[in-house]
Amino acid sequence: MYQYTEFDQAFVRARAAEFRDQLGRWQAGLLSEDQFRPLRLQNGWYVQRYAPMLRVAVPYGVISAPQLKVLARIARDYDTPEAAVLANAQATQDKLPGPAPLLRTNYGHFTTRQNVQFNWIPLSKSADVMDLLASVNMHGIQTSGNCIRNTTTDERAGIAPDEAVDPRPYAELIRQWSTLHPEFAHLPRKFKIAIHGAEEDRAAIGWHDVGLQLVKNAAGEVGFKVLVGGGMGRTPMNGVVFREFLPWQDIMNYLEAVVRVFNRWGRRDNKYKARIKILVKAEGQRYVDEVETEYRDIVERDGAPHTLSLTELHRIEASFAAPALDLPATTDAWLAQAETDLSIQAAKTPAFARWLAQNVHTHKNPALRAVSLSFKRPGYAPGDATADQLDAAATLAEQFSAGEARVTHTQNLLLPWVRLDQLHALWLQAKALGVAQPNIGLLTDMIACPGGDYCALANARAIPVASAITERYQDLDELHDLGAIDLHISGCINSCGHHHSGHIGILGVDKDGKEWYQVTLGGSDGKDLSGAATPGKVVGPSFSSVEVPDVIEAILDTYKQLRVSTGNGQQEAFIETLRRVGHEPFKAAANAARHPTADAETV
Repeated sequence: MYQYTEFDQAFVRARAAEFRDQLGRWQAGLLSEDQFRPLRLQNGWYVQRYAPMLRVAVPYGVISAPQLKVLARIARDYDTPEAAVLANAQATQDKLPGPAPLLRTNYGHFTTRQNVQFNWIPLSKSADVMDLLASVNMHGIQTSGNCIRNTTTDERAGIAPDEAVDPRPYAELIRQWSTLHPEFAHLPRKFKIAIHGAEEDRAAIGWHDVGLQLVKNAAGEVGFKVLVGGGMGRTPMNGVVFREFLPWQDIMNYLEAVVRVFNRWGRRDNKYKARIKILVKAEGQRYVDEVETEYRDIVERDGAPHTLSLTELHRIEASFAAPALDLPATTDAWLAQAETDLSIQAAKTPAFARWLAQNVHTHKNPALRAVSLSFKRPGYAPGDATADQLDAAATLAEQFSAGEARVTHTQNLLLPWVRLDQLHALWLQAKALGVAQPNIGLLTDMIACPGGDYCALANARAIPVASAITERYQDLDELHDLGAIDLHISGCINSCGHHHSGHIGILGVDKDGKEWYQVTLGGSDGKDLSGAATPGKVVGPSFSSVEVPDVIEAILDTYKQLRVSTGNGQQEAFIETLRRVGHEPFKAAANAARHPTADAETV
């Protein structure tokens, strides 16, 4: 994994020191709240419904064991229960409907943009936390504000067999180019970039302001397919292809042109219309032409200052070489024996067999596997990891994955360098830790934002609905029979839970001050069937929270009735059945599940 240079390290430490000074001046009354707000936001410090929230940057999701240990220390020592006690009192005073908020403390939260959040750190201790992060080259820079945010990528980047080009070196170069870019520090709105280099889009690039796919042309040359103007929120849009093939050397110059035109043309009078997707939709070809003109000016007038050299690319690529692993001589005989041993262990232990099938992924190196640790389990919000679990995950990374883990788009952790003959030992430890649920890609491997339990913008809670569905579908036989289903839940239209892209999406809405939920069907993040990011369609009027689990069950029962066999004992997937038969049978089933006296009851 990439190692920060001395410059990087000094920069992060200096930023932490600068924040300590800003915090001290605010505490002393030398900075007003309005003056301090942009300074804390630039370092990842929000103030949510009840307490501050820190978002820690994890560039392209890659995280080391020492970094996980520091996150565990922050969760244990700074994500304190005192703030939650005050929040519970405030929630009671607010007379919020339904159960008390799920105010768990001493934990971190994995986000869909491969970052880590903490919800209960007092601002008075924020500078101490920034110093701790800096000690392992971590920070919160550009995790908030109208700037270029953390670049995300495929969690299996560099190891997936279907990969044409490793996107990690380019993601790192984008990080270096975009960090505190003087021209792009105050954009009309936040700006998100995702990149992948595989056949399967595991980075959902179509849903980003800029989506990049590394490809090779007929001559074997490397370049980028460039999509611009994707996004969710109030107006979900798929990114538009601006370039089918842009030579890799030119990507930074082209990104400069895209963001520069957005910065010049983007609306600043209406935050709901300020994202680049609105601009691309409104201007159409005119925007494409303006970007191309700006790009030519950067190349011809300015001398293409951001052109990548092969020397620089090779320097960065060297940081992403496969780690030195203690591998035996991986002869065909060794591989065959390792596979045989796994088959014997799987035959003895059905739970291990399920885990192998669901949570273990193929690798470019036949002696290795990538393993997903599931942070979707009863009693926890999706993506939550306790201090002890963060510590234990660091130990697993050290013992089984060359000290490296990756935060995934689906709010889990991935270990990318696991030896074939160590899978059973890893499973035993992961099971003891509570993160070996064999549910990756299944219904309970859901995405959910924090919702109204934490976020002041939310219209409704997401976590109790996620918990109710998770509890209902704990039968592994049933879960595996249902097969691959993406269930995404958002507490408001901002779509932090990516409900638009779920095969089944749930959106919290406000009706007369009460919590209700819309259900959408047929969304996609781009990795299945059509290969295009697609927003789901609403199936009917909104439902009360108590109805939602019954609605989901009715939809899934309809799927089981309508699906057909695809041969070899396999059943048609949920999204395949939905697209074959259309929405009407599912809409009818959902509406039939409505309670006769439906009100904004709560789960």
